[in-house]
Amino acid sequence: MNEVLKQLYERKSIRVFEDREISQEDKALILKAAAMAPSAGNQQLYTILDITDSALKECLADTCDHQPFIADAKMVLIFCADCQKWYEGFVSAGCEPRKPGVGDLLLAVSDANIAAQNTVVAAQSLGIGSCYIGDIMENCEIHRKLLNLPEYVFPAAMLVFGYPTRQQIERKKPERAAMQHIVHENGYRHMDEEELKEMFGPKSGIQGYREWMKAFCERKFNSDFSVEMTRSVEEYLKIFQE
Repeated sequence: MNEVLKQLYERKSIRVFEDREISQEDKALILKAAAMAPSAGNQQLYTILDITDSALKECLADTCDHQPFIADAKMVLIFCADCQKWYEGFVSAGCEPRKPGVGDLLLAVSDANIAAQNTVVAAQSLGIGSCYIGDIMENCEIHRKLLNLPEYVFPAAMLVFGYPTRQQIERKKPERAAMQHIVHENGYRHMDEEELKEMFGPKSGIQGYREWMKAFCERKFNSDFSVEMTRSVEEYLKIFQE
C-alpha cells in the first residue's frame, strides 16, 4: 500500500492535542493544499477564514455545541461557500448578473468542502491531526454576524488542527460500513431491514440493533442541535430564494 492510501485509511478525528504549535511553514503548506483542490470551473467558490484570535476561538467553542477542545486547537479554519466575490466581480466589470441562487450555493458548498478535505489530507501527511466541526452551520445567524459574513457567504465547514496526543494516536479508528452497503452499482438500491441491520448492526455492540438505533436517532437526528441546524440553514436559504 502506498503512503497516500495508508494515511487516508489511518486518519481519524482528533479532539485532544499536544501543547505544540504548528509552524508557519506547515500552515502555509496546508493552506496551499486547499487552493490546489478541484474546483467547479476553477472558480474556487470558497473563502477560508483563519481564526487566530483566542477570544473568537473561545466563542466558537461555546457556540459550536460547547466543545472546549475547539479553543485548544492550534489552528482553526472555517471554509465558507462564497457566491459573493464572483457576483461583486461581475458587477464591477459592468456585467448584469442574476442574483446567486440555491444551485450556486450548493456548488460553492461542494467547492468549500473539497478544499477542506485537501487540508485534512495535507495535515495528516505532516503528522497533524484534524477534526471537522459541523456545528458551524448551527446558530447560523450568530456565526454569520460573528464572522462578518455578507449575504452570499455561508459557513460550510470548520476544521480544527493540532498534533495528536499519544492516546489519540493509539485510539482505535471506528469501523466503517462494509463496501457492499456503501457502493451501489449503476443506481441507488434500497436496502431491506435485514441488510440495514447488517450494515448498522456492528455499531450497536451489546445494546442491540433496535435499541441502539432508537437511542442514536434521539441523540443525533432528533436532537435540539440538529433541529436548530436545519432551522437556521432553512432561514439562511431564503436569501437565495428572494
